[in-house]
Amino acid sequence: MRRPDLLVVGGGPAGLATALHAARAGLDTVVAEPRPAPVDKACGEGLMPGAVRALTALGLHAPGHPLTGIRYVQGPSQAEAAFRRGQGLGVRRTDLHTVLHRAVLDAGVPVLPLRVDGVRQDADGVSVPGAGLRARWLVAADGLHSPVRRSLGLDRPARTPPRYGLRRHYAVPPWTSHVEVHWGPDAEAYVTPLGPRLVGVALLTSRRAPYDTQLAGWPPASRPTRPSPRSAARPLRRRSRTRVHGRVLFVGDAAGYVDALTGEGVCLALDGARALVANLRRGTPARYATDWARATRRHRVLTELLVRARQRPALAPHIVPVAARLPRLFAAAVDALG
Repeated sequence: MRRPDLLVVGGGPAGLATALHAARAGLDTVVAEPRPAPVDKACGEGLMPGAVRALTALGLHAPGHPLTGIRYVQGPSQAEAAFRRGQGLGVRRTDLHTVLHRAVLDAGVPVLPLRVDGVRQDADGVSVPGAGLRARWLVAADGLHSPVRRSLGLDRPARTPPRYGLRRHYAVPPWTSHVEVHWGPDAEAYVTPLGPRLVGVALLTSRRAPYDTQLAGWPPASRPTRPSPRSAARPLRRRSRTRVHGRVLFVGDAAGYVDALTGEGVCLALDGARALVANLRRGTPARYATDWARATRRHRVLTELLVRARQRPALAPHIVPVAARLPRLFAAAVDALG
């Protein structure tokens, strides 16, 4: 039976970043990920400046299109703000995964084609039944619908109506260096430049309907041609009872997720990976829960406020007009999230 210091369950950005930090900290680390690389996912594919800085701190650079700010569009109203502390990056999810995956392999970390649905733990470590794996610590980085979190009874019910993510790519030149967020009656369309002739259009919506039906009639639909096959995500909001459960720690979406509305998912995953490994190195794993709450508080509060406003018919039509009338406030919010 292999007995590494750390078993990371899940090979997305959160899991791979955790494994890379751990390997560089001298921890014997193994990743369990059943899907072949690169792993794709329905997401906006726009990295905020904080995520770009986190990648740079790891010595990694992903190919993509520079992003200079955020533009909100709702009917005739527009609000625009530039990033004040560096640029963001529009990058295909598969390209981001490839860069992280290659770095983990180069660090000597094995990635096992293993699905982990449940674990057993005691005072000395964590075991994966039937897999011949036991580690001192286990990091669950297995996504929104984390099987590890569910198997440990740590799921908390969401109190808000579900929202869904859908995405397509279009072979057209970007017409802006901003991420354009188009606000519709019950959805947002995120238009993200990804390359010289590639644009991604991701939908966040509370309506169960085909992608083309939801995009019809919106400004983003007037430009794209030659669409790729769509990809979709299940309900976005997930809540966890804890970030640390004995010798099991949760990172990325598995640690809890409000919504993709503010586009900080990858940034939070990379920051969470760094904080988790730092606490394991210091011998303070319980403190990770406090560090996670502190690091994500701004994101959780701002995202929660926006989602609540979006779900109230009396408030939703005024989000962008108010942002346009208060440009300094909008710029401060973009700066805080960036």
